[in-house]
Amino acid sequence: MFLIVAKYLIPKGYRGMTLFPFVLVKYDFDKANGTFVNHEKIHLRQQLEMLVLPFFIWYVLEFLIRLIQYKNKDVAYRNISFEREAYTKEADLNYLKNRSFFQFLHYIKLK
Repeated sequence: MFLIVAKYLIPKGYRGMTLFPFVLVKYDFDKANGTFVNHEKIHLRQQLEMLVLPFFIWYVLEFLIRLIQYKNKDVAYRNISFEREAYTKEADLNYLKNRSFFQFLHYIKLK
């Protein structure tokens, strides 16, 4: 994992973005934030287990489905299965040690 401060590459309203094997952060102080870094590490694991490109295809498709469903981009983003897993488990700094493959599937909302 490579943590890189890239203030101008991060979309407005967000603090970080994971593009395997890089974690881009908007602010230098976030590099020391264990919860934030763990959230991004969860995304690294998700990307790795899906062989990177399929992760991004799924992510965009699920975002579009959630956008139609909720008609709100922030709510749609928060309900993407990858984000639901990462937000739910970000405070558990040992989560990745015991995480099963494709664990994000447990966070898919059908309704």
